Amino acid sequence: MHYGCAPVGYETDVLVIGGGPTGLAAAVELGGRGVSCVVVEPRERVSRLRPRAKTTSVRTMEHFRRWGLAQRIREVAPLKVGWSQEIVFCATLLGPEVTRFDDCFDLCTGRSDVFAETSQQIPQPLVEEVLRERVAGLPAVEPLLGWRMEGLEERADGVLVTIADERGARRVVHASYVIGADGAGGRTRAAIGTRYEGSSLERPNLTVVFRAPDLADRIPHGPAIQYWSIDPAAPAFAGRLDLDGVWWIGFIGVDGTRGDVDERALIDAAAGERVDAEVLSTDPWLNRMLLAERWSTDRVFLAGDAAHLNPPWGGHGFNTGIGDAVNIGWKLAAVLQGWGGGSLLASYEAERRPVAQETIDVASSHTSHLAADLADPLLRDPGAAGAARRAAAAEEIQRAKFSEFHSRGLVLGSGYEGSPLVIGDGTEPPPRDPVAYVPSAHPGARLPHAWLDASRCVFDLLGPGFSVVRARPGCDPEPLLRAAADRGVPATLVDVAGHGLEGLYGAGLLLVRPDGHVAWRGEDAPADPAAPLDVARGAASLRLGRA
Repeated sequence: MHYGCAPVGYETDVLVIGGGPTGLAAAVELGGRGVSCVVVEPRERVSRLRPRAKTTSVRTMEHFRRWGLAQRIREVAPLKVGWSQEIVFCATLLGPEVTRFDDCFDLCTGRSDVFAETSQQIPQPLVEEVLRERVAGLPAVEPLLGWRMEGLEERADGVLVTIADERGARRVVHASYVIGADGAGGRTRAAIGTRYEGSSLERPNLTVVFRAPDLADRIPHGPAIQYWSIDPAAPAFAGRLDLDGVWWIGFIGVDGTRGDVDERALIDAAAGERVDAEVLSTDPWLNRMLLAERWSTDRVFLAGDAAHLNPPWGGHGFNTGIGDAVNIGWKLAAVLQGWGGGSLLASYEAERRPVAQETIDVASSHTSHLAADLADPLLRDPGAAGAARRAAAAEEIQRAKFSEFHSRGLVLGSGYEGSPLVIGDGTEPPPRDPVAYVPSAHPGARLPHAWLDASRCVFDLLGPGFSVVRARPGCDPEPLLRAAADRGVPATLVDVAGHGLEGLYGAGLLLVRPDGHVAWRGEDAPADPAAPLDVARGAASLRLGRA
């Protein structure tokens, strides 16, 4: 990695401002396609004391599989999938159990027929370290660590970005395009003249990372990825960061910006007993439901927290940012390599903004049943009254919180059915449900997963460009492949005829985008086989007119 100065007049295809998970994912997507990319990130090292996101969803893991990183993520994750898939609600961490949820976040130990990769509990800093490793090995990507964006000027021929290091040295980078992935406090959003819209809850919260080597042995509830302590003294939710005694705990309604907060006393209160704990870090935060009013200009694109912020409930924020990075990444590569059409980049906001809005809405719906809202001192009562209250609370919690921990419909069902890049086939998509997922190859949807043998799935055969999937014997994919070749569009034949997938896919032929979403499907190639391809690459309107 390069820790020195970028020379004056430094040029690149894409400048990524921000080297968190979203920015690094964008660099991996771009660099893996051979697009020159510079990543500007102020932090030279990743701190493990700010765990932030901890749930890597099945969809994000499928992207990591495509990048060849899924196994590496699982290797470095301290809590393996088989260690626990449960979330426990208890009166206090060391007190009576109220209820529990199993198979949370699709943490499955066996192979699934619905997705190619199970989700993974892993602290965000470890994900960043894995992505930094990959970026360092991509010849097309140059990480500039210790540098931050100072100013941005968009011109007709590109974007001039002034960057500076901690010593005050300044350089100018000329990029064809910029991805602003510099988070809520970054400068890119303001630099393109846009701002957040939405609201934040006034109730403050505080996350504390602490070391307590003997706490796990004292907790009577067994392994769990989260423990929700719902005692009024210190309502909180907590979990292990590793198996060596480091924990995180989030206190609801605690203002961590005040100087009189006693984190040690809060930990004891949440546990219900004295805990031998060493506080390692604190991180105040608010529940924020914010969406940038505009995500892009002609050459600058916001992604991740720079574009949207949602409450952490359900663990979707980080994963939504990865989806942003994949979407804008392949589109920028297509335009820079000459096979993307003139309207391709404008589709980024049209596709991703509704996904971010839905994610905000779903996460916000869980804010009415947090630990503080569920708290009741009677839950600790060892007698009959306490048992009755715990039974009643268990019913309420199961009813209110199930969808927070089981959101497969949101994770896998979010698609681009209304996109200008998608050609509808006259059928109705499955009803949208954040919990239940109905596999469907309806245009705009994620191509349904299917195993082909013991280790390979259909996703493993998709190419880096478009893929023409032949699902039914007798269908001829050659017209679509010839049309792609004539236009210089990378296209891969994925012939799975004979695997019995035509019923799942609802057609004999499918045109699948580089991000794994279906752009078109039909029983045979259309009379003009270039028409769906031109729409899908942003070179024609939905009228299937001329490119």
